[in-house]
This record gives sequence, C-alpha cells and structure tokens, in this order.
Amino acid sequence: MAVKLRLTRIGAKKNPYYRVVVADSRYPRDGRFIEVIGTYNPMTDPAEVNIDNEKAQKWIKNGAQPTDTVKALLKKSGAIE
Repeated sequence: MAVKLRLTRIGAKKNPYYRVVVADSRYPRDGRFIEVIGTYNPMTDPAEVNIDNEKAQKWIKNGAQPTDTVKALLKKSGAIE
C-alpha cells in the first residue's frame, strides 16, 4: 500500500479550502482517506496552514510520501526541514 500525504479539496466553487490527509495513492483525490492531519486555506493573506506536526512526522517516519505541495506546507509549518 503506497501511502501519501496529500491535499483533498473541500471548498466551494472559486473558494478553495483543503484538508491535508493521509491516503492510499490508489484512491481518488477527494475519496477515502486514512487520517486528517491538517488544513490549508490559500484564500487568506497570508495563506493559513494548520498541520499537526507530530502526526505528520509519525506518518513520514512510517514511510508515507508527501506530495510536492504538501512537502512545501510541511516545511512552512516546521514539521520537516
């Protein structure tokens, strides 16, 4: 099972809002996921990022691969260097 840390969209049309989730890579973007570890709101200035760093580090330690966008968000929140 290839586990990824990725974004899933929950916002309305022209008003994106995302959850940072742990999901199997075979499932669709907004489909089934394992755990929610944070949120991301790009519409505020500056963009609002809320991530549980302990959960993120635990999943990365267990082999989950973050997507490029989530990796940038994790660096911004201080979960990884």
